[in-house]
Amino acid sequence: MTTPILAVRNLAVEFDTFGGVVNAVRDVSFDLHAGQTLAIVGESGCGKSVTVQSLMGLIPTPPGRITKGSARFMDQDLVTTGAQGVRGVHMGMIFQDPMTSLNPTMRIGDQVAETLVVHKQYTRKQAQEAAVSLLARTHIPEPRRRAQQYPFEFSGGMLQRAMIAQALACEPAILIADEPTTALDVTIQAQILELMQSLQKENGMSIILITHDLAVVARMADQVAVMYAGEIVETGSVTDVFYHPAHPYNLGLQQAMPSNRHPDRVLEPIPGSPPDLFSPPTGCGYCARCPHAMTICDSHPPEMSPIDIASTHEARCWLHHELAPSENNPVRPSS
Repeated sequence: MTTPILAVRNLAVEFDTFGGVVNAVRDVSFDLHAGQTLAIVGESGCGKSVTVQSLMGLIPTPPGRITKGSARFMDQDLVTTGAQGVRGVHMGMIFQDPMTSLNPTMRIGDQVAETLVVHKQYTRKQAQEAAVSLLARTHIPEPRRRAQQYPFEFSGGMLQRAMIAQALACEPAILIADEPTTALDVTIQAQILELMQSLQKENGMSIILITHDLAVVARMADQVAVMYAGEIVETGSVTDVFYHPAHPYNLGLQQAMPSNRHPDRVLEPIPGSPPDLFSPPTGCGYCARCPHAMTICDSHPPEMSPIDIASTHEARCWLHHELAPSENNPVRPSS
């Protein structure tokens, strides 16, 4: 295995609030390799966006802070030295809501050009010409005319393309896409995903895709990390995670999702609610909702266990312990 372009180890992020300290991200580790697409999936509030925003140095401090862990991009530790020289240059980001992420008082072309002026020291004229070229690469029609328009004159899909152009202006090694298809109709979603894939092939960049849409994950990802309650509970290839779910939470997600292969299957929602991250559980974060919980799950946090020594598939679950019972074990069928 090659050296990862981004290596995150034991990352923890907290926020001070009037109600107490929120443990938003708890002991998160993952690797991203060159040219790879890593999807981080999970329900709202599980810590997906906070994880990547902390790597980019975008969480407000205070009230937020990274309390432990490391994140190495190439030879630079983003936690200790900060992401100032990396953000926007080597790591670009597409934010969650294109309708509110662009400055409404600036022309689209100026917003794309500003990135090149700040990070690449382009002259204003050079940056404007490059902005038009970038808008053309993202398939915005009449890019020179569109560059003179304001965000309110763009549709949702065109705003998303403009944000992609801005994120790719400095040809970053990593593109972070936070819910890039939110609020877009199905046709525009497909166009945006195709655009991201084609630009990835052109530039050879890596992508971190933040989403809760499993259909998008199946189409885009090479590796998948499933998050729950601020932790990564399962990680592996897209085939492993979709067709061989190893954590009860992932299994629950699969059972709650419609399937073309089993159109008559009754969907089973996951009961209960996520834990309170003001006071995280002592043991497994999914214990209170898990139909397969054991006594140890309530008091001892599980570690990541390898599912297949020949792959990267791992799960944070006591059901994979060698002493766990095989009978009625959904993720370790009896032989």
